[in-house]
Amino acid sequence: MAAPESHRYAVLGNPVAHSRSPFIHEAFARECGLPIRYERVLSPLDGFETTLRAFAHAGGRGVNVTVPFKFEALALARGRSARAALAGAANVLKLDGTRGDDGDDGAHGAHGEHGEHGAWWADNTDGVGLVRDIQQGAGIVLAGHRVLLLGAGGAAAGALGPLIEARPAQVVIANRSVARAQTLLASHAAWADQHGVALRAASLAQAGTAFDVIVNATSSSLAGAPVPVPPEVLARGALALDMMYGAAAEPFLRWATAAGAVPRDGLGMLVEQAAEAFVVFRGIRPATAPVLAALREVIAAEASRS
Repeated sequence: MAAPESHRYAVLGNPVAHSRSPFIHEAFARECGLPIRYERVLSPLDGFETTLRAFAHAGGRGVNVTVPFKFEALALARGRSARAALAGAANVLKLDGTRGDDGDDGAHGAHGEHGEHGAWWADNTDGVGLVRDIQQGAGIVLAGHRVLLLGAGGAAAGALGPLIEARPAQVVIANRSVARAQTLLASHAAWADQHGVALRAASLAQAGTAFDVIVNATSSSLAGAPVPVPPEVLARGALALDMMYGAAAEPFLRWATAAGAVPRDGLGMLVEQAAEAFVVFRGIRPATAPVLAALREVIAAEASRS
């Protein structure tokens, strides 16, 4: 009997060489007994659509989209999940002509032929992954707490809806450009009202103080820049989570520790959002704890050799 065909997937972004997505998705596939090929695809900053079309034309079934293409990814898709529409950004594109939202395993709802632009389906799993990691991985219940979200780009946009859905008392969106933070607030104002969550936009300098949870969704860690807010934003014992991981997250984690907060990198979020993307791609939810543990072992081993 011939071996089953391997479905082809990729993480697409710029930069992308550091991405752990191939390790994660290949581990999920082994766990679920599903053959896949998963690779990294570097896109020129001005060539996302061309790169994506080439991957789809070559048989690609889906991509995870990373910085800085999450807004463009949503615009290129014909269909979108409710959470992607709310975020205004997508980190997952299903390219095989089937829907993958709302628990659909992709067996129904075809929009067009395989690989055609009109068939692409967009989703956003960033926020779901973040909330699961905070509440299950870190053991912090968000309901009734004050949350500070740093940034107003694609990562923050993906995170905000699910954060609100967890019903914290307040979410403050702090960004270098207050206007951009206000735009993100406006797109989520009705959602916040529906869930009884106070929502405020602010500059980084006027974010406020003593938050129970702070999430760094800015590019400061990736760029090696200093943490963009003072330690007073943290309540003692607060959870301080950087969406980055590895060496990029280290300055933020040291800053949080020095301020008396509980530091957490974005590795757990990465695995959880990937699991949700795997559901979109293949209709099966893999277990995340073993993959996260294995990934941390690999990273620790790499660090010890460097």
